[in-house]
This record gives sequence, structure tokens and C-alpha cells, in this order.
Amino acid sequence: MRLGGWSTRHRKTAIIGWLLFVVVVAVVGGMSGSRQMTNSENSSGDSARAEKILEDAGLQTPAGEMVLLRSDRPDGWRDAARDLSARLERTGETVRVQPPVRSENGREALISFEMKGDPDTAGKRVGPVVEAVEKTESAHRGVVAYEFGDATAQHRLDDMLTDDFKKAELTAVPLALGILLVVFGALVAALLPVLLAVTACVGTFGLLALVSHQLPLFDSTNSVMFLVGLAVGVDYSLFYLRRERDERAAGRDAGTALRIAAATSGRAVLISGVTVMLAMAGMFLSGLMLFHGFAVATILVVLMAMLGSVTVLPAMLSWLGDRVDAGRVPLLNRRRKKGVHASGGLSGRLMRPVLAKPKLFAAVSGALLLVLCAPAVGMKTEQLGLEKQFGSDAPITVAYQEITGSFPGGPAPAEVVLRSDEVDSARFDAAVADFRKELAASGRFGKTVDVEAHRTKGVARIEVPLAGDGQDATSRRALDTLKEDLVPRILGPVSGQVYVTGELASSRDFNDQLKTDIAPVFLFIAAVTFVLMLLCFRSLPIAIVSILLNLLSVGAAYGTMTAVFQHGWGAEWLGMEPAGAIEGWMPLFVLVILFGLSMDYHVFVVSRIREAHERGLATRDAIREGIRTTAGSVTGAAAIMVAVFAVFALLRMQDMQQMGVGLAVAVLVDATLVRMVLLPSVMALLGERNWYLPRALRWLPSVGHGEEPVERPRPPLVGAGR
Repeated sequence: MRLGGWSTRHRKTAIIGWLLFVVVVAVVGGMSGSRQMTNSENSSGDSARAEKILEDAGLQTPAGEMVLLRSDRPDGWRDAARDLSARLERTGETVRVQPPVRSENGREALISFEMKGDPDTAGKRVGPVVEAVEKTESAHRGVVAYEFGDATAQHRLDDMLTDDFKKAELTAVPLALGILLVVFGALVAALLPVLLAVTACVGTFGLLALVSHQLPLFDSTNSVMFLVGLAVGVDYSLFYLRRERDERAAGRDAGTALRIAAATSGRAVLISGVTVMLAMAGMFLSGLMLFHGFAVATILVVLMAMLGSVTVLPAMLSWLGDRVDAGRVPLLNRRRKKGVHASGGLSGRLMRPVLAKPKLFAAVSGALLLVLCAPAVGMKTEQLGLEKQFGSDAPITVAYQEITGSFPGGPAPAEVVLRSDEVDSARFDAAVADFRKELAASGRFGKTVDVEAHRTKGVARIEVPLAGDGQDATSRRALDTLKEDLVPRILGPVSGQVYVTGELASSRDFNDQLKTDIAPVFLFIAAVTFVLMLLCFRSLPIAIVSILLNLLSVGAAYGTMTAVFQHGWGAEWLGMEPAGAIEGWMPLFVLVILFGLSMDYHVFVVSRIREAHERGLATRDAIREGIRTTAGSVTGAAAIMVAVFAVFALLRMQDMQQMGVGLAVAVLVDATLVRMVLLPSVMALLGERNWYLPRALRWLPSVGHGEEPVERPRPPLVGAGR
């Protein structure tokens, strides 16, 4: 392959150029900073329209906070309430401290207030407020305080994300290095893929910061990028390096081994990388900016990893030569004297029964995969609130539950936003009064309805507490009443535009958009995968099988996530806590990521099978050799991906746990049950039909896989020798 050849001839240019590029973009990106999505950009439907009205009017939703005071006797909280209100005022960080609202039994009071200044930075300024609450609780015996709000949640979330991301970096990289040590048995060979993947991620961090000024990013985008980049970067380098090492072990000189690795694994890396990037591009078809950011991040990091693997890696291997085996670890990965191809190992033993009884193994493996997929039928999605993200034992979750129990809807109210020329009119005031009466009469809403009218801007905002816990059936019925009846009937006549937002409304709008998005995104990535596999292998059956196998891997991920995080099956054993639902963006994201990442193994394995077939082997023999010669690389690559994803599964955020478990299980299943059992058994059943290409498609170009064709023996002519 030309890129590999150029790199080996211009080693210094390739290596120094790569390092300079990574350093420059990382420094420039860090200096430019990054831009996060606004509320309207991170929403959809009516919620996005409501947030856009506020943003256009220059209004920011203030960071609201609330404190529940509970006493051991009715009204025993009154002194504490007066003390707390005074302490909050003295912090200089609060405004609109409301009088306490008394609960029905008189033992609880709710004090609401807002943080001054920019709500995006409220989490960094909430420390004195938290301290005031703690001091009030300490000063009043028999009174317990619970605080919940945007600022406290943001403060805890920022700390958690920072700590968790550091944990992921410090754990995933050593894990990957340890697995590579086992695969290669040498420190230098193990370090190369890790260093290349890390530099690809560092460079992408800088590129993303620059891109964010045109396409704002979601909080988790960098985490997602690092997750994909580390896994893909290490895998691509591993495939390339493993092939070069295999060829050296088979007796070829350094130059020949590099040329073969470039022509085979290098080509497979390019095909896989292009397939992954095109699959990720399917996220641009979503109507949610969240996925546009995910698409850019994953495409950039895969591009960086792919280019590094086919340019910098060959240059490094050419420079190091046999020193790539320096730092060998005793007892690990000893080479056999006859070379790596002499041993079939576990995969060789597995292939014998699989190829002997392909119908049985196809049926059993297919049935097992369908069992894993089954729980996904009842999957429920929602935008998980912070109280679900943190876990039930977290102080902020406890506070949320306590406040919701005493004052339903308080922590997660619906928000009615309207624009009207009549905001300063008596007619508007009368409509708002009627609206309050209807809310009280319906019995589906809380007491503290807060109206904020900005008469000079023609905008009003009304907070309406929903009955229930903010997400349950009671809250959903209350939201339906609000959106379908009360708002259009009472506020509609006095407003040009009126929309309902809030945590529950936003989650519903988000899910509705996702339901619309998933069909076109799936059709796009399925079509891209089909066309690329058709072009690469000139085989209609392989293109179709590729899509079906990927769907089974995705289904296994969906089923596992639903079983663990929605139904709670095995959650306690895993040390995790079910949230009762799957994070709203997770299904579409997992679909795209797995369709892309599955191509790593699929292209690599099928390329070796095709290579063996083109050398003259029969299909079953080609399957046996292809699986046997790729088993070590696929096992190592899968182990690294599973380890990296498992690290994210151990983080504290619920969405990161769901993503980590889903992807880890899917990759494990994909690299073992799918690629090592189902794929060979299906290909064995198809036989020579694996390579069938309809006459109408025979104009497609032939893409080489680095094979060295051997002239096949011709059958003797009839009558020859007579």
C-alpha cells in the first residue's frame, strides 16, 4: 500500500510530522477553549422552541435551588427557616428567597430561591450557599435540611465528571497496555499501539475544541470520543503490528513483512476506518444537535487513528526493526520455532466441530443471540434526570426524593414559556389568574406556581409543579392536561407563541425526535455497510450477512442494557443500580457505534478468508485458515475494547454505565459468538455461494486484499495422454 511505503521511506517526516501536528492542534484547541450547547440547542420540539424564546429575549433560566426543612414536630422548623433565609441573603449569591411553604402535616417547609448571575457558572459559586444550609442544620436541633437545585447538581456533576474522566484515563490506558503485553510479549511492541491511540485522542481533543465554535458540543462528547478513540486506535495498530510480526515469524525479512502488512492489514484498516466514519456520519441525519457533535467527534478520532496506523506505525516499525521486540516478558507469547502459522491453537480446535456441523452451530449460536436480544422488546427510554444519574445513595438524590415526597413536582416543575404583545395588559393578568385557579382545581399540580413576566420583552415564564415524582404516570397525566388543555385554552388566546418545557416535557420531546430519527439513520448505515462490503468483497451474500450479524450484536447490547438497567437483572451482582429506563440518546448512539466498530473484526476476518480463498484454498479450508490466523489479533483487540468499555461501566454516571455495559457485552459477543461461531458456520453453509456476484453487478471494481494468488491446478483434459 502506497501510504505504508511512503512512511517507511520517509520515517523522520512521518513521525516528527505526526507529533508536531498533534502538539499544535492540542495547544491551539486548548487556547481557543470549547463551546457547550445552549439549552435550546440541546432540546427538541416545543422544549427547544420555549428555550429559544428565552434566549432570543436575552433571558437565562436562573439556577433555581430549594431547601426542605423537616422538624420532629409541626412547625418546629420556623426558627430554622428564618435563620436560613438570613444566612442565604448574607452569602451575596442568592436572589428571590421565597417565604417557606408549609406541608400538609406541618412538619416540613420548602424554601425556594435562585442563584445570582450566569446559571452556567452557578455550580462554581454555590459553595457558600451549601455551607449556609449545613450551618443552619447544625444550629437547630431536631431540624434536618435537604438541598436540591440546578447549582448544587451542577457542582456535584462537574466534580463527578472530572474525577470519573481522570479515573477512566488512568485505568483504561494501563489495561490496554497490559493486554498488549500478553498479546506481543514485549514492552516496546505493546507501547506502540497505546502511544499511537493516545496521541490520536490528544490531537482530536484540540480539533474538537476548534470545531465546537461552529458546532457546540454536549458535556459527554469528549468522553465518548476518548472511549472510541482509544479502542479503535489500539485495535488498528494491533492488527497492523500483529500481521507484521506474523510475517517476520514466518521467516520473511523486515522489508517484505512491512510490505505484506501494508497491503493486507493496512488495507483492511483503511476499509474498516472508512466504514466506521461513514456509519458515524449517519448521526448527521438526526434532528438533534447532540448527535451531530457525537458524529464529528467520532469521525475525527477514527480518522486520526486510521491515518496514524497506516503512516506513523509503519515508519516506527521500519525505524525500530527487530528492536520492536525489546523488553520481552518471560513466558509471554513465546514464538514457536516454525512460526505462528504452524499452530491452530484454540481457534483451530474450535473450527473443526463448527465446520463439521455448521447447521447445528449456526442454529445454537443464533438462538443464544436472540435470547440476549429478547429483553430489548420492552425497552423504555427517557432523559434521565440528575437524581437518576447519581444513584439512590447520593445526597442530591436523597434530597430530590425527600422534596418530591413532601412537595410533589417541586424539584422538576413544568415550565410554560410564552411570547405576547399583551404581557403588560389587564387581559393577560386575568388569563394568568384563571390559569392559577384551573391548576388548583384540577388537583394534578403543586401549590407553588411561580409567574415571572418580563413586560418590556413581551415574554413570560410560569413554573408549574407536576404531581407525582416528575417522571411517573401521575406526572405524565398532569403534563398532558397542561399541554393539551389548560395552556392552549387559557393562555393561547393571549399569546402569539406558547410552549411547555421542563424536565419531563423535554424528555418526551427528545424521545419523540429519536423515534423519528432512528429509521433514516439505520437505513443510511445499513446501506453504507452493504455497499462497502459489496465493493470490498464482490459478494452479495457477504454484504447481506454483514448487516444481519451487526444487527444481532446491536440487539445483544440493547437486550443487556434493558435487562440490567431497566429490569435490574444482575444489576446487584455487577454492583450497579437500575434506573428503570435507558438514557434517551443511548439506543441510537449504540446502534451507530456498534455498526461501525463491528467492521473492525468483520473486515479483518473476512479479508483473511478471502485472501486464503484467492490463493486457491477451498471455501471451508479458507474459513479455517482465516479464523485461525486472525484469532489472536481479534481476541486481543476484543479484550482491549471490552476492557476500555468496562472502565466506563464502572464510572458513577448512569449513562456512562449503560454505555459501558452495552458496548462491552456487544463487543465480547461480537468477537466470540458472532465472529468465531456464527460467521464461519454461516459461510460454511453457503460454501462457494459466499462469492456469488450477480451478473448485473460484475462491473464493480475488484479490490485487492494483499493476497498472493497461486495458479490453481487445472483439471486434466478429457482424453489427455491417449
